[in-house]
Amino acid sequence: MKALIKYVLAALALTAALAPVYWLFTISIKREIDQFASPPLWFHFQPTWRHYAASFSDGSFARYLWNSALVASVSTLAALALGVPAAYGLARLRWPGGWSAKIGFWILSTRMLPPIVTIVPLFLMMRSAGLLNSRVGLILIYTAFNLPFVVWMMQGFFREVPRELEEAAMLDGDSRMGALLRVILPVVRPGLAATAVFCVIVAWNEFLFALIMTQTGASTTLPVGIASRVTQYEINWGAMSAAGVVAMAPVLIFAAAAQRYLVRGLSLGAVKG
Repeated sequence: MKALIKYVLAALALTAALAPVYWLFTISIKREIDQFASPPLWFHFQPTWRHYAASFSDGSFARYLWNSALVASVSTLAALALGVPAAYGLARLRWPGGWSAKIGFWILSTRMLPPIVTIVPLFLMMRSAGLLNSRVGLILIYTAFNLPFVVWMMQGFFREVPRELEEAAMLDGDSRMGALLRVILPVVRPGLAATAVFCVIVAWNEFLFALIMTQTGASTTLPVGIASRVTQYEINWGAMSAAGVVAMAPVLIFAAAAQRYLVRGLSLGAVKG
């Protein structure tokens, strides 16, 4: 009986999670007259794919998709390249007076501020550097936002790895950096995958800074491009839904490719034996 209740609750939770996704997809293939039908048409309607064709017809949506993919991937790689050595140093090196925990907290505390607090100084900095309306500016901002998260996540993963592994490598003549690259990183690969997935999701879905920092179509990202379908005269629900469905695909594909590492990374260190 308890197993049945668990399955029923799991099915209800899965239905609640997938219902908005299904509704988004159905809106993207419905005609306008079916989108606002009352009662709603969940299954019985005549599908159409013209909303997808309209989204890609002028080339702007493809440009938004490319901008988001470039900004999210480059900022994630940059955050990992900078954050992994910092996390390793905080987890492994000896810091006097407990400074390792203090520095880690200070780094993480930068994420405690509401993003709206930093939008004005960042806007002025980007304008002074000539990086407004550019993908480079967004990459720098997203890298700075993801860096504390990378340090915090990877620091915990490094602490779960026994020190004897790198000590054995260094006894065999390897340097500390070599031990990190050739011994420790393969061990914490699941943690790297989990951290990368979260960083990609944050950069892919970010809206506020992309809206303020980009004012031309050449550097506009996908969330801002989808929101532009809302005008003062109408809301193009079909085109917005079609764009939303396409926007979900890359993140789902990336998460599915990293799934076997993601599950292990989220549970790394949960069980000690």
